[in-house]
Amino acid sequence: MRWVQQLQFEGRGNGAGGPMILVDGDTKVATSPVELLLLAAATCTASDIVIILEKQRIKLESLGIAVEGTRREEQPRRFTAIAFHVTVRGEGADELKVRRAVGLSIEKYCSVVASLAPDIPITYDVAIA
Repeated sequence: MRWVQQLQFEGRGNGAGGPMILVDGDTKVATSPVELLLLAAATCTASDIVIILEKQRIKLESLGIAVEGTRREEQPRRFTAIAFHVTVRGEGADELKVRRAVGLSIEKYCSVVASLAPDIPITYDVAIA
C-alpha cells in the first residue's frame, strides 16, 4: 500500500502480483476502507454461497448481496451491526437451501466475517428471485 494524495491510497493484493486497487478515505474517487470491509465480507460470503449451492446441484443464474453496516457515532466509528440481504435466482433454488448456504458461510466458512469483532451482530435475509 502506498499513499497517493489526500486520503487516497493504492495497493495490491496477493503480494506484488495482484491487481492494483485505489482506496479513498473521502470516497471522492474510490471506495473507502470501511466500505471495502463490507464489500469484502459480502464477496467472501458470496463465494461460499456459490460453492455450497453448486454442491447442492443448484444451477445458479444470479446472486446479489446488499450489505449494510451500522456504525457508532463516536470514534472509533466501528461497526455495531451488519446485515446481508441475499437474492438468488437459479434452477432448484429455494429459500431453505439458500438460507442454509448463507448461514453456513456466515457462521462457519467466511474468513472475513470470522475476522470481525465477535460482538458485532450479523443478520441476513434471503429472497428467491
